[in-house]
Amino acid sequence: MSPIRIPRWVRELKQKRPEFVRQESWRYVRLKPNWRRPRGKDSKMRLQKSGWPPLVKVGYRTPRKYRGLHPSGYREVLVYRVEDLAGLDPETHAVRIASSVGMAKRLRIVEEAGKLGLKVLNPPTPPAPEALAEEEVPEIVEAPVEEGEGGEEAEAEEMGEAEAQSEEEKESEA
Repeated sequence: MSPIRIPRWVRELKQKRPEFVRQESWRYVRLKPNWRRPRGKDSKMRLQKSGWPPLVKVGYRTPRKYRGLHPSGYREVLVYRVEDLAGLDPETHAVRIASSVGMAKRLRIVEEAGKLGLKVLNPPTPPAPEALAEEEVPEIVEAPVEEGEGGEEAEAEEMGEAEAQSEEEKESEA
């Protein structure tokens, strides 16, 4: 497999790129830092005064050839089903399994990707040996109820014996 080699200068450009924030988002809790273009008439940020955060501009963009690549040099493809692997090139594509995919289907996708020679960026991690030992629950064996011990059946038998004795006493008196 030979992914696209990202040059050092492109990686450095990405590191030097500023984090674009919404105007006054650092001042007000109600404003998230998600980028919004400043539109105010007297906005210092819109006027690009020094000391204010930079605006988003086309000059910060990554070259088209390297745009959207994973740091490994592969193009990421989000996969939900095994059928999504069809038509992918193992030379240029890498697979990222969607987070909503369950473990059984995830294992099938990894197996099929291995057959096709595709790289999986987020393979499932096998459970730790300690976790497997914890899952094993010993079988609970019920001990037989011995005579003389309490229990519903024993109580019923005792009640029946007491009634029989009281009937015998009545008959002997008569």
